Amino acid sequence: MSLESPPLTLHLIRHAPTLPNVQRRYPKVGEDAPLSDAGRALATKLSGTLATTRAAPALAYTSPTQRARETAALAGFPQAQAAPALQEAHFGVMAGHTWAELEAQYGTAPRDWIEALSDPDSDSGPPGGETGRAFHARLQEWLDDLPHAGTVLAFTHAGPLLALLRLTVGLRAAEIAPGGRAVLHRAAVHPSSMGGDWWLSHLGSPAG
Repeated sequence: MSLESPPLTLHLIRHAPTLPNVQRRYPKVGEDAPLSDAGRALATKLSGTLATTRAAPALAYTSPTQRARETAALAGFPQAQAAPALQEAHFGVMAGHTWAELEAQYGTAPRDWIEALSDPDSDSGPPGGETGRAFHARLQEWLDDLPHAGTVLAFTHAGPLLALLRLTVGLRAAEIAPGGRAVLHRAAVHPSSMGGDWWLSHLGSPAG
């Protein structure tokens, strides 16, 4: 099979900016911030970037959060199906704080918490939040349910996007801005098997 005609193409899109993004803090527990004015403008521009995916039938999923749903709708996918697995990680005691605040209160512990959350085999994570194992397990389950062919879009958050890159192509670290996008492809898999051979063709900023 040639790389030019992959049976499955998966677009992972981080939601456009919100006020918590600008403040560089983890969302508060129960917070469901809408897009900022700049975020709505950026999400609208994504419509042009993703125009080719609307030329053929595509499945679109979104985190149930307001910021992801708004991004999907403004990018041209108001019909995107809510997928709870695409929600951001649960950050426990880190929620509502900036990194500077966390370091001032907990020292080097937050770095250990984030590293654990980023490890698919870790049974640790932020106190009161998800473990790395539980976080990646829900995303792996979502991956396993994807079709074997076609185009799929997922409007999600930084944490799940990076976790999906770990689970598919083994990328351990990356940085992607709000509105950024990764494009993955999966080689053919037998219907009775899970996984398959994934490769990454794009990882970039909203303008990329």
